[in-house]
Amino acid sequence: TRLIFERMLAKDKTPSFATEATARAFKGINFNFIGARKICYVISGTVLLAGIISLCTRGLDFGVDFTGGRTYVVRFDKPVNTVEIQNAIADKIGQTAEVKTYGGNEQVKITTKYLFAAGEEATEADIAEAAQYTKEEPSVDDVVEVKFYLALKDKFLPEGTTYDAFKNDYRMSSEKVGATIAEDIKSSAALAITFSLIVIFLYIAFRFRRWQFGVGSLVALVHDTLFVFSMYSLFYSIMPFSMSIDQSFIAAILTVVGYSINDTVVVFDRIREYMATQTKRSLKDVMNGAVNSTLARTINTSVTTLLVLITIFIFGGEVIRGFIFAMMIGIAVGTYSSLFVATPITYDLLNRASKKDEDAQ
Repeated sequence: TRLIFERMLAKDKTPSFATEATARAFKGINFNFIGARKICYVISGTVLLAGIISLCTRGLDFGVDFTGGRTYVVRFDKPVNTVEIQNAIADKIGQTAEVKTYGGNEQVKITTKYLFAAGEEATEADIAEAAQYTKEEPSVDDVVEVKFYLALKDKFLPEGTTYDAFKNDYRMSSEKVGATIAEDIKSSAALAITFSLIVIFLYIAFRFRRWQFGVGSLVALVHDTLFVFSMYSLFYSIMPFSMSIDQSFIAAILTVVGYSINDTVVVFDRIREYMATQTKRSLKDVMNGAVNSTLARTINTSVTTLLVLITIFIFGGEVIRGFIFAMMIGIAVGTYSSLFVATPITYDLLNRASKKDEDAQ
C-alpha cells in the first residue's frame, strides 16, 4: 500500500481515501463517551457478574487439551467430510468428538473425552457390544474403538470391513492425553494470558508516562477476557456448535487481547496529543474529542475485521466455528471496551489525581 501511494505522489497524483458516499461519514460526531461511562459500567458489570456466576456454577466445557482424552488417526479409501463423521460419532457415543482433517482429505484426527473422566465407566450394554468384536474381555479402550468402528462402518468404510480390519488397516494410530499433561497445558495457558496482561500494562504505563493509562488498558483487557469466557460458560450447552475450551481458544483470547490493546493505543495516542495541545480545555472535553476523532478508524477496522470473521464462521466449516466465534465476540467487545471502558477508567483516575493535586495546593 505504501509503495502504491508513494508512486502516486511521485507522479503528482493525490490518492483518495474516500468516496462521495463515505467522505462525510463520522464527520461532526460529538458523542459524550465520558458522560455515558456510568451506564457502561453498569452494563459491563451486569454481564460480567452473570458470567462469573456461570463460571462458578456451570464452569466451562474444557476440551481434551485441558482434561485429557483419546485421539485417533483414521485413514479412509476416499476423501471424507469431517462434519458428517463428527455427526455419526456423536449419534453413537452421545457426545461431540472433535474431527479434523489430518494430512490429506482422506485422513482425519478424532479427539474425544468419551469414557475418559475419572469415575466414568462403560455400561454393561457397551461392554457386551464390544465383546462381540474382541477376542478377550474388552477394556475401556476397546469399548471406545468399537463405538467408533460401528459409527463409521456403514457410511465411511468399505462394505464388509471387519473390526480387526478397521484396527489394522484404517486406524493408523491412537494415543491418550493424560490428566497430568492436561493440567500442565492448562497452567501454561493461564500463565500465558496473565503474563501478556502484565507486560501490556507495563508497556502502556511506560509509553504514556502515566500509570493511569496502564490501569485503564489493563482493566479493559481483563474485561474483554472475562467477557469471552463468560459467553462460553453461559452458552456452551445452547449453541449448535462446539464451544469447548482448548489451545485454539487460548490462541483466540491472546489474539483478541492484541487487537483490543492496538485499538486502545490508537485512542490513547490521540488523547495524549490533545492533552499536550489543547491545554485550556477540560479533561472531559479533551478525552471526548480524542475518542470522537478516532471513531471512524475504530469502526472501520472493527467492521471490516468482523466481516471477514463472519464469512469464515459461515463457510469455514464446523471444526473452526468455536474458535471464530470467540474471535467475533472478542473483536466486538474489544472495540466496545476501548471506547467505553479503557478511556472512561483512565479519565476517572486522571481526574481523581488532578483533584488531589488541587487539594494539596
